[in-house]
Amino acid sequence: MYFAALLARTEDGWEASDTELDDVETLSDLSDLAREAAAEADAGDDTVLVFIEQEDAWFGVVRVDGEDDPRIYVSDAAAAARSSYGEILLTDELLGKDPDADELDALDLDGTEDGEPEQAADDDSDDDATDDGGGQGSDAVPAGPLGDRDILADLGVSEKELLALDGADALSEIADALGAAEVLETVR
Repeated sequence: MYFAALLARTEDGWEASDTELDDVETLSDLSDLAREAAAEADAGDDTVLVFIEQEDAWFGVVRVDGEDDPRIYVSDAAAAARSSYGEILLTDELLGKDPDADELDALDLDGTEDGEPEQAADDDSDDDATDDGGGQGSDAVPAGPLGDRDILADLGVSEKELLALDGADALSEIADALGAAEVLETVR
């Protein structure tokens, strides 16, 4: 089970709406959804927070301020990586991966591309195993918090407070600090 909600900051306070993530496949899709919510809520400063929670295992916060790039915080990246919704948040940039590295990984040191036959494949089997094993470690997702730890600092939730939250009641505690606990509970 997961829970997802949008909180849009308006002149009158926060407005909450629950949201389905079934049609969201990328962070860009999620950002567009947040911007639409800001427009519908007539959010003056266009600040929208997307809360995602997966069975008390992890939570994520995405902050979209107008047309700025979204800011992301995930409480446990390794747990989120096992979730289709977490994969939306765990972008290459957030994980510190170079998106162009995949193209470079396709080249072997001997100058051939993957899929091209090698003349002495049996003789090089030990070398190939070493090359393949080296790339797997770079795909590991770190356990623990990942992302912008100051994502909510200007809204009243410091980095220390954010890091102290666990998955159980984290979103409710954040909403309480924002003064939006009641509106969040209406969509929970």
